Amino acid sequence: MAGTVPKLAAPRPAAAPLPSQSLRSSALAFAPSARRFRVSISGRARSPVIAMASGKEGNGAATKRTTLHDLYDLQGQSPWYDNLCRPVTDLLPYIANGVRGVTSNPTIFEKAISSSNAYDDQFKQLISAGKDAESAYWELVIKDIQDACKLFEPIYDETDGADGYVSVEVSPRLANETQGTVEAAKWLHKVVNRPNVYIKIPATAECVPSIQEVIANGISVNVTLIFSVSRYEAVIDAYIAGLESSGLSDLSRVTSVASFFVSRVDSLIDKNLEKIGTPEALALRGKAAVAQAKLANQLYLKKFSGPRWEALVKKGAKKQRLLWASTSVKNPAYSDTLYVDPLIGPDTVSTMPDQALSAFLDHGTVARTIDVNVSEAEGIYSALEKLGISWEEVGKQLEHEGVTSFKKSFDSLLTSLTEKGNALKTAANL
Repeated sequence: MAGTVPKLAAPRPAAAPLPSQSLRSSALAFAPSARRFRVSISGRARSPVIAMASGKEGNGAATKRTTLHDLYDLQGQSPWYDNLCRPVTDLLPYIANGVRGVTSNPTIFEKAISSSNAYDDQFKQLISAGKDAESAYWELVIKDIQDACKLFEPIYDETDGADGYVSVEVSPRLANETQGTVEAAKWLHKVVNRPNVYIKIPATAECVPSIQEVIANGISVNVTLIFSVSRYEAVIDAYIAGLESSGLSDLSRVTSVASFFVSRVDSLIDKNLEKIGTPEALALRGKAAVAQAKLANQLYLKKFSGPRWEALVKKGAKKQRLLWASTSVKNPAYSDTLYVDPLIGPDTVSTMPDQALSAFLDHGTVARTIDVNVSEAEGIYSALEKLGISWEEVGKQLEHEGVTSFKKSFDSLLTSLTEKGNALKTAANL
């Protein structure tokens, strides 16, 4: 991808933290003029949601519209929330503010289960019934996923299965096991038993074939931990091949998203650029991740067109949407909407943790940006390669780090649950 390094504006510094204001979710109120407020759920440590009220109804009454509603209604991008914990009903104000789906992962559940007593009663019952720590973990997780699916089911129904999904990941211990991942995905899909659940499968080399087989079995998939354009292309090919080999006459209920990670790319490449230290290298900091994401979208447009894809469309197939993941900003010198604002476009998803969600609701810009300045993105991509940065090596390292991080969270929680379970058994025998 040839090109010169564009002179893009430096990332805007992150906004200063907004003052706290505690309002119960059941008492949300919107003023006729735009204002911001925070939603704090009593008894939970969840970060506040900041919602912007905008517009009026014809009678002058305030409408409950936010930038998230505009994001979907005006630009066709679905805002999802990257978090899940009990009580799951805490999601209701998020849904009211425009959130249309939820993503989870082993790290999210480690934090949820280890930092809350909301899981204690069910855990005690499971241990008393003879369940081991890992079996108990899955019971806890499955209940949360089922409850969340129920909350998002109206969105799923309204969009005829295009939105309203809740994602749950197979065990990270299986990230390098093709058939083990397939069996785990089938099992999770069966026990969750909800039409709007996405089974998350990592995009490791070993699991790309798993994705194809799981899709062929009619199971909807969220492919996670994608860090490079080349691996993303393999994921698309697996999805299309899975649809083709499914044998289904109606493909409309088999859907997928491809979770393309963003901020972690900058975190790693920025370190490499600082080691290089030249003015040209330093000028590229904070630009790699968005540039690569824009090129991924160009690949999406190319792959989901033409005779092969159109043959599947005739059977009801839906495009595997790009989902922007890892959207929270790690570098405080960068704009806190850096990984949301420049990646807005139709038929995409942006899943945001609290920090990114709050920032976008407060001062995000709703405009189509995904296909703006694509030639500049190509120039940045090429310039980084000329500096000796290998996109393939970056992808491999970030994938390894991502899998390792999820395994660590999973193992840590299971160790904690085992100790807790042993303590309960000991107490029961006293």
